[in-house]
Amino acid sequence: MRTLITVAVVSLLALPPTATRRQTNPYGTIVGHSWIHQVTVGETWLTIGARVGVDPQVLAARNGRSSHVALRPGDVLGIDNRHIAPDVETNGILINVPQRMLFHYWDGAVRAGYPVAIGQPGWPTPVGLFSVVEVETAPTWDVPVSIQNEMRRAGKPIVTQVPPGPTNPLGQYWIRLSFGTIGIHGTSAPSSIYRFATHGCIRLHPDDIEDLFSYIRLGELGEIAYQPVLVAFDGTTVYLEVHGDPYRRGGHPLSMAMELLDDAGLSQRVDAAEVARVVRQAEGVAIPLEMRR
Repeated sequence: MRTLITVAVVSLLALPPTATRRQTNPYGTIVGHSWIHQVTVGETWLTIGARVGVDPQVLAARNGRSSHVALRPGDVLGIDNRHIAPDVETNGILINVPQRMLFHYWDGAVRAGYPVAIGQPGWPTPVGLFSVVEVETAPTWDVPVSIQNEMRRAGKPIVTQVPPGPTNPLGQYWIRLSFGTIGIHGTSAPSSIYRFATHGCIRLHPDDIEDLFSYIRLGELGEIAYQPVLVAFDGTTVYLEVHGDPYRRGGHPLSMAMELLDDAGLSQRVDAAEVARVVRQAEGVAIPLEMRR
């Protein structure tokens, strides 16, 4: 990937992963983009992957490198964090568990897409429709009994409440959903984003939750979905995005991909062997497919 150094070098802040590219798509919208990033002091495969919403192993492999070899300041990386935002008919929030992405729909379009941390398989994030029932800044974390029990089993001191501050796992913003104690919040551990790492909540980078929070109101509707395979078409290019099945609920990914393409009337316009390759690699980013002529 060092040949990409001829392209203009930009920072993550100059091209934030929340930026979106609006398209008129009948079957999903592409968010994110491709750019060149120069590594700064303290950055690792994990921290960059968490910020842009790309698995560190995929990010390294696409740059012809290994995630086991540390990055150095000044290294140049090509980053492609394109994802497919599913087509929806209403404004609000959509969280896709396998994708580890939260999309905010506003004024009939995808306003932003954020990488998130989702519930680990032993503490799955619930799936279904929800409404926002509470919004709070500088929240106090009332530790659920289930997590207190986990602390007890691990031999750790039992904490029942964490006041606002830099060590609060909820960060600066809390959006409680109509799933009991489940909510959307910030974090004191940004490198945990884009992982299955929570006890069911949806965790965002501090900058992203601040942006989202400014748009959210009580009673806002949303959905948590479970869709490991996604398809989009922008009128010229077909995109396929494939993720793993962390909660073992998905089904056969190749069958899902072909069914989605067929439902969109696109299965005869792409090469089946290429679809199978993308499914097999399951890189978790939107891959443009070669179109048949």
